[in-house]
Amino acid sequence: MNASLAALKAMPLWLLMALAAAGFIWWQHGQIQKARAENAELSQQVGQCQQARDSLVALVNEQGKALGDLQLAAQQRQAAAEKAVADARASAQPDYQAANRIQQERTGGDQCTAATSIIDKELGL
Repeated sequence: MNASLAALKAMPLWLLMALAAAGFIWWQHGQIQKARAENAELSQQVGQCQQARDSLVALVNEQGKALGDLQLAAQQRQAAAEKAVADARASAQPDYQAANRIQQERTGGDQCTAATSIIDKELGL
């Protein structure tokens, strides 16, 4: 150990400083290489996450559009059904009035007798 201390004491201070700086630079170089590798890996992961997010956003938009189309179709079917019911009522009204008039004529004009007659006929009495 004394020999190594004697060798260090024999070297000029600038040489010791240069060796220390070279060692520090070598150590920093290794740290920088590791950081670059980690940075590249993280950048790749960020790219994958962004692609996954973009795919999910596209799917959500597509599903939202499909849901909107389904709701619109349901509303259109409901409106068409309501119109068909209203048209059927309107077209059946004259027949209903004629049937009531005929039934009242058969029963002498009494609505209660007409209703009783219709009910009895439906029940088979």
